[in-house]
Amino acid sequence: MEYTHKPVLLAPCIEALRIRPDGVYVDGTLGRAGHSMEIARRLTTGRLICIDRDMAAIDAAKERLAPYLDRVTLVHSNFSELGGVLREAGVAGADGMLFDLGVSSPQLDDGARGFSYMQDAPLDMRMDTSAPLTAYEVVNTWSGEELRRILWEYGEERYAPAVARAIVRARETAPVATTLELVEIIKSAMPPAALREKQHPAKRSFQAIRIAVNGELDALPPMLQSAVDGLNPGGRLAVITFHSLEDRIVKQTLRDLAKGCTCPPEFPVCVCGNKPKIRLVTRKPIVADGTELADNPRARSAKLRVAEKCDPFDL
Repeated sequence: MEYTHKPVLLAPCIEALRIRPDGVYVDGTLGRAGHSMEIARRLTTGRLICIDRDMAAIDAAKERLAPYLDRVTLVHSNFSELGGVLREAGVAGADGMLFDLGVSSPQLDDGARGFSYMQDAPLDMRMDTSAPLTAYEVVNTWSGEELRRILWEYGEERYAPAVARAIVRARETAPVATTLELVEIIKSAMPPAALREKQHPAKRSFQAIRIAVNGELDALPPMLQSAVDGLNPGGRLAVITFHSLEDRIVKQTLRDLAKGCTCPPEFPVCVCGNKPKIRLVTRKPIVADGTELADNPRARSAKLRVAEKCDPFDL
């Protein structure tokens, strides 16, 4: 399949990373290499480590990044394994890291992957197709209570109890095998007013199931901690999120890492000894401007947060 890939918030990301020709950088979510290409082309003696859990992304990047492969290392892994990836690559410290979270446009556009509620396909939703857990297993074997929980927590679906009950009822007759079967079950659980809303009625539920299949949210805080640990002093961390759950976790984790002291406010002096690990470059997230939105509507929900690692000797 041919993809027309438009990396979101590309210019703000490149500006935030302050790329040096001899620097070491990490793209922790390679995707279709739009961000990676712009980083790699700015390097001369520097190095770019590209990570993705989707082998299709790694294979596509070999061709797309062909002119720059002398300075690029492609790694098939999950960003939750960031620390191990950097050690294996012999990287003692990076000067910048970028993470573009969530499902990629090619994964959504490839109906066979089972991410889309607009195309019929087997229930899969795995970003890493070698991973054991699929959407089929979640939908057909998880308890009604667990389904209700993920629909509410990961999808913020206000009809989560009704949708969970509908799924359980349907699978008692026969397993739910395809995406459009699941869409019809979700729609059957919703009142007419919800079906008339602009947003597709299955969007929140599909998001929730995808997050559960791929363990997306649980991996975020430790990944951000590993990223900060792996940066050189003065190195930049740029993170793009696409929904409120991701952004809330990233925002709070970065705030905690920037805070330092965790002593109760009534303590007259600090006894914990914790120092800030980062400073927040962006207090509010950077969002797409009108020009980008006109060219790439998928950037509408994107938010970019940027932090810089502190030099411990300056604290």
